[in-house]
Amino acid sequence: MARRRKGLSEEDRALWDHVAKSVHKTKAEPLAPPPPEPEPPFVAPKPSKRLIDAFRLGEKAAGALPRHDLAPGPAARLAAQPVQMDAGQHRKMVRGRLAPEARIDLHGMTLSEAHPELIRFILNAHADGLRLVLVITGKGKFRDEPGPIPRRVGALRHQVPQWLQMMPLGAVVLQVSGAHLKHGGEGAYYVYLRRTR
Repeated sequence: MARRRKGLSEEDRALWDHVAKSVHKTKAEPLAPPPPEPEPPFVAPKPSKRLIDAFRLGEKAAGALPRHDLAPGPAARLAAQPVQMDAGQHRKMVRGRLAPEARIDLHGMTLSEAHPELIRFILNAHADGLRLVLVITGKGKFRDEPGPIPRRVGALRHQVPQWLQMMPLGAVVLQVSGAHLKHGGEGAYYVYLRRTR
């Protein structure tokens, strides 16, 4: 086997030099970014046979909106109290079938004027032996006074049941109940007094 020579021959060297002289140095240009891939064509989803799920009208509706009153009104508080008097008489009273024996109209008075008048009236009615009296407070006026805190309508309507439970009236009052519509409805109270001894 013949041995190879190391390196180039004279002829190959001359040819390489001639090619090397003909090459010129050039500036390197940045490569152009590859063209963006085409987006896949839009394929619309197949519509289902039912576009709207079955529902019942009002199934997700919220209940009644909460009121701003955190404390119950006077009618609700009085209705929640246990009946202290005879149940039959109480039923007749709240249905308006018992006629009040006396009445006082506090409508239009301030709290400071109404409190002593109520005390005087109830104590005198008890001393006279009366059993059922009517206290008219009125429903109160709605005043359009904007403010951050809601105000109760009817200061007397809210205050009178409390006065009737405090001393000296609490000792002579047996039952307080909202009046029937023919005796004033929400603007009046039946006050059933204890027997005199």
